[in-house]
Amino acid sequence: MRDLVRPRRLAPGARVAVIAPSGPVLEERLAAGLDILRAWGLDPVMAPHVLDRHPRFPYFAGTDADRAADFQAAWCDPDVSAVLCARGGYGAQRIVDLLDWDALRAAGPKVLVGFSDITALHEAVAARLGLVTLHGPMVSAETFLKNARTQDHLRATLFEPESVMAIASPGTPLVPGRARGVTLGGCLSLLATGLGTPYARRGTAGGLLMIEDVGEDAYRIDRTLTQLLRSGWLDGTGGIVLGSWEECGPYELLREVFIDRLGGLGIPVVEEFGFGHGEGALTIPLGVGAELDADSATLRLEAPALA
Repeated sequence: MRDLVRPRRLAPGARVAVIAPSGPVLEERLAAGLDILRAWGLDPVMAPHVLDRHPRFPYFAGTDADRAADFQAAWCDPDVSAVLCARGGYGAQRIVDLLDWDALRAAGPKVLVGFSDITALHEAVAARLGLVTLHGPMVSAETFLKNARTQDHLRATLFEPESVMAIASPGTPLVPGRARGVTLGGCLSLLATGLGTPYARRGTAGGLLMIEDVGEDAYRIDRTLTQLLRSGWLDGTGGIVLGSWEECGPYELLREVFIDRLGGLGIPVVEEFGFGHGEGALTIPLGVGAELDADSATLRLEAPALA
């Protein structure tokens, strides 16, 4: 697995587009997030449909066509340096087939930030455009609005990425050891549901897999990991980093699932690394070469996330 192309870092005054490719967004929370971006010296612009509601399906922020059009227009705008997602939820999978990937490629590299359902876009951008993306907080997410650690880590990654090349957490080794690979991953359930589509990688060989999820019972986590194992998708993975598992049941049971399903792979596995849906979530670059030290719960990037 090769390193992906790194978009350029942001500078004060950079214009960033805020889109809602998945679920509906609360206007007051979005306004608070935009204020944070302005305080960083950025020039945030809302996509035309960011506050829309789907006429029939309340779990979408507007129609598939409108959400796709917002992503397309934001990415292809030469004045926009980054595309920031307002929230996750569900819906990003439904827009990837509607995008003009040739036009997106011609527009050049941009920074993409989001997590959870945005995993579908991370995978598509990696597969079709070959770009590094940022698994990081969304503009209207509570942890972004209220947690200084989350804000500071994203800001440093965007503006001074060389300052956060060592990402340490209070996590612990589930399986000790070290491994090198290219970071990839995101929300576990989204990675699994993308298998077999034109926008998902065929496997994780040579990679460091970063996974987390929310609202999935232990048996569902077990089922998803079993599917990835049976499909061969995890063959050759260098190491696995487990993030947050909010609302997924007692962690003691989850930990037994991870030991049972992942402990026999013979690769380093670190748990409770501090990215995903949990409070104080870190920003994780996807597509960058790195070394995982499970014993010290540290991920050391071999190059800054952004150029």
